[in-house]
Amino acid sequence: MKLANKRILVTGADGFIGSHLTEHLVRNGANVRAFVQYNSFNSWGWLDDSDEQVKKSLDVFAGDIRDPHGVRTAMKDVDVVMHLAALIAIPYSYHSPDTYVDTNVKGTLNIVQAARELGIERVVHTSTSEVYGTARFVPITEEHPLQGQSPYSASKIGADQIAQSFFHSFDTPVATIRPFNTYGPRQSARAVIPTIITQVASGASQIKLGAVHPTRDFNYVQDTVRGFVAVAESDAAIGQVINIGSNYEITVGDTAKLIAELMGREVEFYTDEQRLRPAGSEVERLWADNSRAKALTGWEPRFPGVEGLKAGLKETIDWFTKPENLARYKAGIYNI
Repeated sequence: MKLANKRILVTGADGFIGSHLTEHLVRNGANVRAFVQYNSFNSWGWLDDSDEQVKKSLDVFAGDIRDPHGVRTAMKDVDVVMHLAALIAIPYSYHSPDTYVDTNVKGTLNIVQAARELGIERVVHTSTSEVYGTARFVPITEEHPLQGQSPYSASKIGADQIAQSFFHSFDTPVATIRPFNTYGPRQSARAVIPTIITQVASGASQIKLGAVHPTRDFNYVQDTVRGFVAVAESDAAIGQVINIGSNYEITVGDTAKLIAELMGREVEFYTDEQRLRPAGSEVERLWADNSRAKALTGWEPRFPGVEGLKAGLKETIDWFTKPENLARYKAGIYNI
């Protein structure tokens, strides 16, 4: 399947990855319906910042992924659904877990139920590397055990299983994409890379961090977007779970040092207690095996290894340090 000229619904189109994916699809000839969270300001989230040609090409649907009736309405007359809408902040899931079940599990059920009823050609469901928990072996393959170390990751495990169950039970054409630690322009300050960049760019000499010893597999947003397209276009991906990661592991502390170096600043890093996860909830190690993605879809990262990370960070720093972008972030406040 090729996505050009297809009618595609992107849920979570107003968010970080969703807005980049929506723009990519429009620019490559798809007819996109952008599902954004309803609000009284008529805000389209990050899509408000898209160029005018992209915005003119969009069919925007404002709704709530938790509402099955609205979801079904949004999915009428589309060929492909890219389901990204989710609550993703881990600290927020500690004190509001019920909202994660409603949004992530029930929201996904609404998508696959409507897909079954409407005969949707393809659903790409978004998972997360957090479902693996701390790595028991590396690199992490798709056969790694799933471990709910936070209410967020538990809700995503539930969502993944709902999506897979509809493939097994009803032959609903679902493929699950499992991105590792995506970063790039527009990312929320609840994530570590924007947290570091915004503090440094705001002139702080002491940078507040949580745990610095865990490792992550950082994936530049454009690679993640290409992963979505590759999974959606691959018939072999149906019924599969597919990691999208760089296959490169680096500690949070070394990432922070690399960012400071790229920004030309000498700074000190120290641990802010409120940024630490509960001990049993911290995911200590993530490192993706991306061989299945290459075998089934032909996807591989264009920003691999340390040099790829540097290239992606430079683009990310350039975006965040523009005054009009930096002004959107509250660098001195911990964003859960």
